[in-house]
Amino acid sequence: MSTAVITLNKGRRPHLTRLLEGLARGTAPDACIVVEIGDDEAPFPPLPFAVTRVPFPRAGLPLAAARNAGRRAAGADTLIFLDVDCIPSAGLVAGLSRAVAEHDGLVCCEIGYLPAGAVADDWDAAGLERLGQPHPVRAFPPAGAVAPAPQPGLFWSLAFAVRATTYDRLGGFDEAFSGYGAEDTDLAFRADRAGVPILFLGGPRAYHQHHPAYDPPLQHFRDIVANAARFHGRHGLWPMDGWLDGFARLGLIAADRSEGIKIHRDPTPDEMAAARLPDDRPF
Repeated sequence: MSTAVITLNKGRRPHLTRLLEGLARGTAPDACIVVEIGDDEAPFPPLPFAVTRVPFPRAGLPLAAARNAGRRAAGADTLIFLDVDCIPSAGLVAGLSRAVAEHDGLVCCEIGYLPAGAVADDWDAAGLERLGQPHPVRAFPPAGAVAPAPQPGLFWSLAFAVRATTYDRLGGFDEAFSGYGAEDTDLAFRADRAGVPILFLGGPRAYHQHHPAYDPPLQHFRDIVANAARFHGRHGLWPMDGWLDGFARLGLIAADRSEGIKIHRDPTPDEMAAARLPDDRPF
């Protein structure tokens, strides 16, 4: 079965370069699709697999639409969606491909979160393994094992694999989710409803390269509010509730969401600055 890695890039060229280096150091995919949301046209380094650039210039981060564009450009049996901030371990492509061949589901791998300054141009696998911190609320099975996720809300789109036929049967990501937030949780809930399990694969990891982060993510305030309302209308519960509670504490939205989200105002530059996490925080 053929395998394609799909990633999105908008202003993250150094991170993208390390992702491609990681793919070249392990079992390579048959192809890599790079969906360029920004204006990066620089050539790629020589690689032992085909790389296809898909121009997709858009404002903001249209994650659902861009991932679907990547799928349309991929002619493979197995799709591996890898966030541009992730460096794949040497066994990631082979491990996810094998898991998808054996299990018809959305298969997530473990992520090791790297602190600022952890990845230099001469990075090595041992350093990533030593520095990568696991996510505190996602427990993975032993290496090589596949286990159901405790609930579909724990699905993450940072690094997951799926059969192309299953992705198409689910309709891919819903492009009505505009910009950032909840598009991946919506996919997981629809998959669960369709009998497609959310699975965790133990063993191979992807290492998330550090970038500035905010808690709550005020830079995506309007997207999160709109997408949360859309998700609630479809599934009957509020996604990203911790972030919505954070918005309410700042007075950006009403605390009572019983009749929907009432927006009071947008975040100020000072609030944005205060929400930025220290660089020594891995996630």
